[in-house]
Amino acid sequence: MQDILNISTIELADKIQNSFINNLPFKHVVIDDFFTTEFCQALLDDFPDFDKKLATDENGNIGRKAVHEHVSQISGKYKKLDKMIQSKPFLELIEQFTGIKGLKYDPHYFGGGTHNNLDGQDLDPHVDFTHHPISGHHRRLNLIVYLNKEWHKDWGGNIELHKNPRLDPENDDIVSVEPLFNRAVIFETNNISWHGFPRINLPDDKKDWSRKSFALYYYTDSRDEAIKPHSTIYVERHLPERIKADANLSNSDYQEIKTLLARRDQHLERLYGYITNMTEEVSGLKYQLLQKQTPGNKVDSEATPSPHDANASVKSYDETRLLAKIQEYENSTSWKITAPLRKLVNLFRK
Repeated sequence: MQDILNISTIELADKIQNSFINNLPFKHVVIDDFFTTEFCQALLDDFPDFDKKLATDENGNIGRKAVHEHVSQISGKYKKLDKMIQSKPFLELIEQFTGIKGLKYDPHYFGGGTHNNLDGQDLDPHVDFTHHPISGHHRRLNLIVYLNKEWHKDWGGNIELHKNPRLDPENDDIVSVEPLFNRAVIFETNNISWHGFPRINLPDDKKDWSRKSFALYYYTDSRDEAIKPHSTIYVERHLPERIKADANLSNSDYQEIKTLLARRDQHLERLYGYITNMTEEVSGLKYQLLQKQTPGNKVDSEATPSPHDANASVKSYDETRLLAKIQEYENSTSWKITAPLRKLVNLFRK
């Protein structure tokens, strides 16, 4: 491990934990010179080229962000990295950095691996999904290491940690971190860990460059604090400061507004798709339940029957499971957001 990690990264573990626990707007820490310079350079040298086949976004379109999840297949150095980050000593070190015990490595690198973002790419503020889609483990930490030898904050692409992106910009405390070479950012993932980055706008002579990083996520079997399960939730970023009342809009301003509205429509369409599928699933479950019910027995779709319920004796184990499944869908995040989404759509229709 010591031939990969910078020795100071290991020696400063207690100081790193203190920063992680006390930093705002949520628990995080920035660590420069995370790897040895030689190893980080090797990761940059072996960084995979942009592959359109790995750039399909959540709406099914080819975007400007390519994600390579099969890390150990990239090169010998990446295979060595993959072996280290799942090792017990490294897991224990990250637990020491963060105070979070029982961390688990994700062999699927779901959403992780190398991230290659081209000019024009951005990432709206969002909170990440709360549970691994295969194992069901709780997602607890993001660890991102940047691989950009030269980067300036006015190029965009700086990771931004938000207090709450739904607030007006002047009330949303934002920590902005430039994605510089061998800089690691570690942050806790929960219902308030809002993060993203503004659009990359590279100089004309560097349009063929990209924002490169390596990302991995850690999980635990359980977590102490209560958290509502959800998939990744996005909040579209605010209009730029230059776009305000009585301002003369340029063509680029107009195009930016159109882009933001189109993205919002895509998010709404995707969410409505989730809701439609869930509604269909719930209807199917209710139909199955009705078919299983004893004739004349009224179905209570609002709650799973208690063992002490007077009617519980006529409800089979399968019926109880169906009712529980219905509750799961009807109490899910996507189901509950239906009302505010309807209000939003009605607002745009006025």
